[in-house]
Amino acid sequence: MIEPIRKSKMSLQLKLDTIKQEFEASVPAQALAVMRASTQALVDSDQAARAVKRGDLAPRFSLVDSEGNIVSSQALLQKGPLVVTFYRGVWCPYCNLELQALESVRAEIESRGASLIAISQQTARNNRASRVDNALHFPILVDQGGSVADAFGIRWALAGDIKALFEQFGVNLEMFNGEPSWTLPMPARYVIDTDGVVAYAEVNPDYTQRPEPSELLPVLDALASRVEVAKR
Repeated sequence: MIEPIRKSKMSLQLKLDTIKQEFEASVPAQALAVMRASTQALVDSDQAARAVKRGDLAPRFSLVDSEGNIVSSQALLQKGPLVVTFYRGVWCPYCNLELQALESVRAEIESRGASLIAISQQTARNNRASRVDNALHFPILVDQGGSVADAFGIRWALAGDIKALFEQFGVNLEMFNGEPSWTLPMPARYVIDTDGVVAYAEVNPDYTQRPEPSELLPVLDALASRVEVAKR
């Protein structure tokens, strides 16, 4: 795995592009072709277009965090809006960079009355490693088997060729996730309003592409303004 780029003022996407270039320069052309074909197949499937989107009612969920505590989306929404990101795993440098970028705006998210969580299919132990390695102060919830990712419409199954390549790179999802499905969530980020309706949705079948966390702040500001107007 490539080490995350830390303590940089580069945009999130520029950091992702940098490690993508470094990685692609280091792997055999045949392996790179398999990876690109897998991503393109997911793009061509139009699954992202069918996922939960802005204006939809978000699926409710209750999941365990890395310390064994039950976290309910309904309970969090009683406090304010909810920012949710779906995370592939501790083995994914692109996801780690995104978590670090979200941590960098966590205080701004929370100052707007919102909660921030990540959801991963990996085991609680690996979620703890993710939190420590990325110096996170928000929970990563365990979605074993990907039932919540499936409810959001973003879970997909790895085909045989990309599965074999993952194993070749030392990423055995059965071991990382503690179950045999060999499924992953597409990278996705949501803002859910207190009424359970999705106010912002970004789903991308290309795992190397992620929106800037700063995009969340105007969304949360707009939700807060709407609440203030309703109080008048």
